[in-house]
Amino acid sequence: MNRSAQLPVVVGVDGSDHSLRALDRAVGEAVLRGAPLEVLCGASAHRLAPDGAPGASGVLGAAGEAEAAEAADEERRRALARQARQIAESAAERARESAPGLEVEPSAVDENAVAALVRAGSRAALTVVGTRGHGGFTGLLLGSVSLRVAAHIEGPLMVVRGDNERPRHTVVVGVEYGTDTDAARYGFEEAERRAAALLVLHAWELPVYPGVMVPPPTRVLEEIAEEQARYEESVPMDAVAGLREAYPNVDARAETVYAGPGHALVEASAAADLVVLAAHRRHRLFGMRLGAVTHAVLHHAHCPVVLVPTAA
Repeated sequence: MNRSAQLPVVVGVDGSDHSLRALDRAVGEAVLRGAPLEVLCGASAHRLAPDGAPGASGVLGAAGEAEAAEAADEERRRALARQARQIAESAAERARESAPGLEVEPSAVDENAVAALVRAGSRAALTVVGTRGHGGFTGLLLGSVSLRVAAHIEGPLMVVRGDNERPRHTVVVGVEYGTDTDAARYGFEEAERRAAALLVLHAWELPVYPGVMVPPPTRVLEEIAEEQARYEESVPMDAVAGLREAYPNVDARAETVYAGPGHALVEASAAADLVVLAAHRRHRLFGMRLGAVTHAVLHHAHCPVVLVPTAA
């Protein structure tokens, strides 16, 4: 049995519809792996409004006001903890009802959801989160929790989104470099687990150099394009090198297309049950950030997306 099957599937819940959808998907993932399910609810400072009872100022004095504020904060923390436990236990019961025999552990923690999920994800076979509607585009944009978890988690993360309602029996892996072997291997594992076909897809475009006033001669451009095309064709082949032999039961093909990577992967997701991406995270001024292609797929894919952390 694969070592990851001994580790739990972790799902983040907050009582919302999108987290319940993630819960239902996490139940299926745990059953597929023969793994236990941990239902995690992190404390949120935004679930309850602060106690705004008027009339204390000027009556209790400074010391009394400080003591009252401390007592109110403690009561609020307890209320939040009770609410988190209720959410986790209710979600766990839903999971048990949908998959009798599945080992389910509710967990309510006194830390914010991002920190809790990142911590739990370091010891999980898979961490599952949902998406959140934003503005007039319900289900289109990710919530801030999902994006921050994606930027920091150490293990595989599934973001449950998309509108595919029936199985496509296909897993798509998007690779940027020939060294994205961790993502490719994960794709082979998922395809084998689901008895699905596997498409390892690499998309590329010739770079545009703004400010270049005089283009090179046509012959030179053709030579550059041909050399670049040869390299790009090798990328998915390098990523799957040795994996076909390791997973002989997987019907796998590698494909290179000339197109914007984000557009190509979103288009491919319409015919897939799952898209797997190597998450190339890079340090930026305000911390770790995901690349533009990953953002595009997370926001627009037609099926769930799994990010496999990869060194930049």
